Order: sequence, then structure tokens, then C-alpha cells
Amino acid sequence: MSLKVIAGTAKGRLLKTLPQEDLSIRPMLGRMKKSIFDIVQSKVPDSKFLDLFAGVGSVGIEALSRGAKKVVFAELSNVSLSLIKHNVNTLGFADRARIVKCDVIKDFDVLQDKYDIVFMGAPYKDWDKRALVLTYPALKNVVRYDILKDNSILIAQKHIKESVGEVAGLECVRVEKYGYTVISFYKTNKK
Repeated sequence: MSLKVIAGTAKGRLLKTLPQEDLSIRPMLGRMKKSIFDIVQSKVPDSKFLDLFAGVGSVGIEALSRGAKKVVFAELSNVSLSLIKHNVNTLGFADRARIVKCDVIKDFDVLQDKYDIVFMGAPYKDWDKRALVLTYPALKNVVRYDILKDNSILIAQKHIKESVGEVAGLECVRVEKYGYTVISFYKTNKK
């Protein structure tokens, strides 16, 4: 599978991914990524961006290409971490990237900081193809660890069948559907 940077300083550059037959990482489709960045484009330049469940880093790299000041890539898989490092170095973004090995559900405290934009693309299934439910606990961690700035935006990608419901401290302000994928946009709701 070929993955390209859509816009910005690295527009058109290819990202290294896993072979197409290896489905352990599910990169975001280009049209979804374009749509998300069209929605948040005014917030990206000079932002501090967090890419949770980063995979090969395509979303965070897109943010860097579009002018994000700093991107933190959070991922548990050693294969993914290696691909992110390769892609960030190849594109010349290493000075604005921080790559963190962590379990987003269990080790969230290593990500403590304040971010302008948080993107989470949790895996839909485990190695045995059983459905995973990671979006809700990850959203709760975002609130628990208070990592969003006042005017931040949180973008959560999930499978259409994964139920999330309301999360205290977050307000869902927009939902986009792409086949079996739902992208929800949240802002803080501190009452």
C-alpha cells in the first residue's frame, strides 16, 4: 500500500508502510485524512499535536508537513515505532517529532502535556480479529490527564459498531462517516 503526504512541505512524499498483506496496522485512507485536515486546517500551523495509536505516523506527519510546531507520536508496537522513526527522519521532521512507546490505555501519564490537537485512531480488532473497544477509555484518559488546551480539538476515529457514548468533560461537536469508519470531533466542556 502506498501512503502519501497530502499537503504542505512534504506534499507527495511517500511514507513507508507494512506490506499490503500485513493487516496489523490499518493506515487511514487518504480521503479521510484530507477531509479531517480540511476541517482543522486553521488550527494546525504552530500547533502542538498528539497522534495516539499512531500506526505508521501518517496523521502526525501530515500535521508536521502542514506546519505543526511539535508532534508527539504515541504507539505500542515496535514495528510501528520503527516505521514512524523511519518516516519522520526520511522527511526531515525529526527535530519537531517525539516518538513515545506507550500503551495509550495504561501508560497515558507519559503523555502529560497540553495539546492543541489530539488525534486518536485506535485499532478496530486484535490479532485474533476480535473487536476492540479502545476509544472510550482513551477519551476518558484525555479528560483524566487534562491534556487539552482551552480551545483544543480532539478527533477520534472508530469503527461504526463501536459504542462510545458521552464522556464527561468532552462535547462532540461534529461527526463524519466514511463507510465503516466514524470520525468524531470533540472540544472540552469544563462545567
